[in-house]
This record gives sequence, C-alpha cells and structure tokens, in this order.
Amino acid sequence: MSASSNADDRGTADTPVTVVTARPVVLPAPGRGADLRVSVSAPAAGAGLPVIVLSHGYGWSMDGYAPLADHWAAQGFVVVRPTHLDSRTLGIPADDPRTPRIWRHRVEDLTRVLDGLDTLQAAVPGLAGRVDGDRVAVAGHSWGAQTASTLLGARVLDADGTPGEDLSDPRVTAGVLLALTGLGDDLTPFAAEHFPFMRPSFATMTAPALVIAGDKDRSHLSTRGPDWFTDPYAHSPGPKSLLTLFGAEHSLGGIPGYEVAETTDENPARVALIQRLTTAFLRSTLLGDESGWRAAATALEADADPLGTLRSK
Repeated sequence: MSASSNADDRGTADTPVTVVTARPVVLPAPGRGADLRVSVSAPAAGAGLPVIVLSHGYGWSMDGYAPLADHWAAQGFVVVRPTHLDSRTLGIPADDPRTPRIWRHRVEDLTRVLDGLDTLQAAVPGLAGRVDGDRVAVAGHSWGAQTASTLLGARVLDADGTPGEDLSDPRVTAGVLLALTGLGDDLTPFAAEHFPFMRPSFATMTAPALVIAGDKDRSHLSTRGPDWFTDPYAHSPGPKSLLTLFGAEHSLGGIPGYEVAETTDENPARVALIQRLTTAFLRSTLLGDESGWRAAATALEADADPLGTLRSK
C-alpha cells in the first residue's frame, strides 16, 4: 500500500489531499485463467465516496493512468483500476485460447469489480463504510473506452450487422470515454480481420457520457481521419458531451502515465484540462453538481486561447 498527497484544484490548491492506494487487491475469477488484480485509490478522509472503474488501454495494467486516477481520488472518488488479460505484465501469448475472447473478459472484469465492491473497500485500511456503491461511473482509454462503453449500452455488431448481446449494467450511471474508436465500417482490412469485435453500435448507448477525442489522433486501424473518434458522440443518443482537443494525438497529452514513452503529444496543460472537465462532468452526473460543470464549460468557451472545444446534446 502506498500513500500520496495531491493538490485539490477546486479553489483549495494550497490544501493537499492525501490519497491512499492499495495494490494488488485480488478478486477470484473462475474461468478466467487468472484471478483479477486491481488497484484501489481513494481519499484518506470523507464519506459517501462515488466510484469510478477505470479500464486501461491495450497492454497497460492497474498501474497505468495515474494522471487520471490520482486526480480523481484527490477529488473525492474511489478509483478502481483492473489489470485486464491483455496487460503486458501478464505476458499472455497471442495464440492463447483466451485471446479471441479477451474483449469479453475485459467487460467481465468491470462487472466483477462492481460485484466485489465490498471486498475491495475492505482491502483498503479505513475505507470500509465510506463508499457509495449507488454512484458508479466507468471510464476508459482506447480499448478501455470500448470496454467501458459496453456497460453504458454500446453493443458489438455480429458479422451480419445484428447487434450482439446487451452487456449494459444498470449500476453504472455515467461514463468518460477517452479516444474511443468509431464505427466498424471504417476499419482497415487488417483491423477487420484481427479485431472483429471493433464493430460497435452506439444506438443504445443511452447513459450520460463525456466523449474525449483528439483532432490529430490518426489510427492505423481506420481508413478515416481523427473524426473517427467522434463517432461515439455523433451516433449515440443524448445526454452526451464531446470534448475535442486541439493538437491531441492518441495519448491526449499524456494520460496513460507520467512521462511514459508512448506519449507522442506530451502536453501537461491538456492533461490538466482533461482532469478538470472530467471531474466536473463526474460531479455533475454522479453528485448532481450542475453548477461546477456549467462553470467548467463556460471557462473553456471564454478562454482566449482554448485547448479544445466542448459541445453537448
């Protein structure tokens, strides 16, 4: 277990907030081939804490996305980061029989976290009894965003275009979807062959969500340009918001981790904007703080040199 101090930027930046992180916490996972390991981060004080389940991008683990997890925990959320089977820390080979189904295992990982909230909070000293399990959001980046989107109502189309199983979870009331890939009609031949699960339908993704896309995010999996990443907003029903970040590539300025090699567009100011707007959105949807969300949106619109644009429906 580790503890860190993070500044709360809600007008009290001079008052550090102590965040406690426990890792690994292990949840039994029969049929998965390995138990599920997660990291749990939470403020050391406070009660009625809402929950964010954060799904990592391809190859990452429960140790990734600290710029988001640290910030959200310092802002009063319990952040749970599972390690999915595609994590480089597990070293599962491409010919592993679980590989074709890893996308489903990822979804099951998130529901297993929700099922195990009592176990998870008991594993963090002083956290038991302080978690509000009725206020839950999912978040994810890249493949993690696709994983999270299924709990919000997105579905995977079969080969004939028929929507697959409904994997939404009524316990989840909001989502933050970062660099979520778009419609499967625009996949490259390689992606279509190797990633058949990348054929989403957003028509039933009804839960509130903040979609975040970079206007320089060009994927080798799509025949389209960066606008591909705006599909989840364009093709889903409201209430949704879309934050389009100027100059952002797939790492969106550096959200996977502090100073990680895969960040091609390092921009601390951009990451700080994501932190502020996602926090305001989550406070609005989970806690009913509409004024904070309106203030954050107004501040971005009034910025003389904005880092992005925000629209809602």
